[in-house]
Amino acid sequence: MSRIGRMPVAIPAGVTVTIAENNVVTVKGPKGELVRELPVEMEIKEEAGQIIVTRPNDLKRMKSLHGLTRTLIFNMIHGVTAGYEKKLEVNGVGYRAAKAGKKLTLNLGYSHPVEMEDPEGIETVLEGQNIIIVKGIDKEKVGQFAAEIRSKREPEPYKGKGIKYADEVIRRKVGKTGKK
Repeated sequence: MSRIGRMPVAIPAGVTVTIAENNVVTVKGPKGELVRELPVEMEIKEEAGQIIVTRPNDLKRMKSLHGLTRTLIFNMIHGVTAGYEKKLEVNGVGYRAAKAGKKLTLNLGYSHPVEMEDPEGIETVLEGQNIIIVKGIDKEKVGQFAAEIRSKREPEPYKGKGIKYADEVIRRKVGKTGKK
């Protein structure tokens, strides 16, 4: 049986979880509300302040969905209590980020500044001119927006210029050397 799927998900104080028909799970917490439709095959029950996910049989698809369903519920509960954040670093001479209202402006060595609007439910915060923090309650949206920001100028292997995640390690390459 799935080790992750078997584990119950604890519901912390101040969080309400409602399970409607067709496995539509709504999680309300101090930071906001998340709604998600989960696989109909899984059976989701709330017992004694915990959520328990069970699967109907041992088919390969059901085993896959078991752990996934439990993890999605856990991520929703974590999102409305603590929230998620991703840290990005802008490296390079003249590369910088600026914020005005909900608009993030990136100067990345192109002939024009790159402007990005914060999506709904996502907030970007700047630390100085070269660290961008993407915050939100939906793990998927936070990761997606951080990836979109990074894609505007991915780090290159020779000088390490570009936008990278704070915990990302860039594999550096040795440049050309002249003939002797």
